[in-house]
Amino acid sequence: MKTLRISAMAGAMALAAFSGAAMADDVTIGLATAQTGGLAFADQPSLAGFKMAVDELNAKGGLGGKYMIKLDIKDTRTDTAATVQAAQELVADGVKVLITPCDADPSIAAGQISQPAQIPTLTFCGTTPTITDAVGDYMFGTYPADNGQATLLAEYAIQKGYKTAYILKSPDSAYTLRLPEYFTEVFTKKGGKLAGEGTYTMGQQDFAAEVTKIKALNPQPDVIMTAAYEPDFPAFLKQLRGAGVTAPVLGSDGIDSPTTTGLGAIADGIVHTTAGFPAEGSKLGAFYEKYKAATGALPETVYVATGYEIPYILDAAVKAAGTVDGPALRDALANLKDVEVLTGKVTYAGTNRMPSRDITLVEIEGGKRKLVLTATPDPAEVPKP
Repeated sequence: MKTLRISAMAGAMALAAFSGAAMADDVTIGLATAQTGGLAFADQPSLAGFKMAVDELNAKGGLGGKYMIKLDIKDTRTDTAATVQAAQELVADGVKVLITPCDADPSIAAGQISQPAQIPTLTFCGTTPTITDAVGDYMFGTYPADNGQATLLAEYAIQKGYKTAYILKSPDSAYTLRLPEYFTEVFTKKGGKLAGEGTYTMGQQDFAAEVTKIKALNPQPDVIMTAAYEPDFPAFLKQLRGAGVTAPVLGSDGIDSPTTTGLGAIADGIVHTTAGFPAEGSKLGAFYEKYKAATGALPETVYVATGYEIPYILDAAVKAAGTVDGPALRDALANLKDVEVLTGKVTYAGTNRMPSRDITLVEIEGGKRKLVLTATPDPAEVPKP
């Protein structure tokens, strides 16, 4: 009788536990991101990492240990109008959090829809530092901002002894325009001089005029800096090296893709920014091995890892807020400090909701990246957006 009583009690407790788990609240995260088109090189791996983290969190009971995560994923096709439509549909469906693409314009457009609905919104890896102010207090960046990246690149250029720099920019996006301008501001402030600047139209593929202009410079610039990304960056680099211009090239996180490392010898010596490097013994290195065990291949870009970090940033905020209610979750996100992620620590407290976090410089050599340095730029040195 005693044994039966204990068994019955255990069974009742197990049933109660099961019922509690079954009745756990769900939270739907909407993702309006570019899984096809020009931004897919960043948004696709970001989504892969994001999904991996969501599976892990759900196995532990969900966000904050009590909100099981459901995903509503829409492909925006690298189109701002499609992003707006997707955001409208997701907001109408009642998502509690919205994730937007790795680009300022569509992220701002989507955020302006989620802002009045009081839905915390995070961009996968949009880096324009004015994204958050352009939308409002429910908009958050997650990736190192353009002005921070530019500061680290300029400081590196000065440390390398480069005296003159040529910048190539495009007015077609805030990223391709402002990042080189931030670089120029810091570089000249620290004693460097601008050897010249050129512009291009995104997607033009023919850089003959710009390359001719650079080759004609006498003396040649010590370094060339651009925030161009694919398909523009590979086209520019091929034509630049084909014309015999050997000046070192500095780039930004937009060329952190297998396309760049696959360019062969012409890519050797390129130094660019990124969010982290999988050094042996690091958290990021361990994640790369875990990802390989799960998928059969190492990540080709750090965007997998930064996408993976976002659910854990949300998890920290939900634990602090105790809820997924919009205003409370927004406040918790805005006050996060030193959240441990794969690439270091993320802090929103005291910022304009663009995070303070480490930035890494890597150099391409033999089709692989090697670590140059990792640092958080001094806020006093970072240009105002």
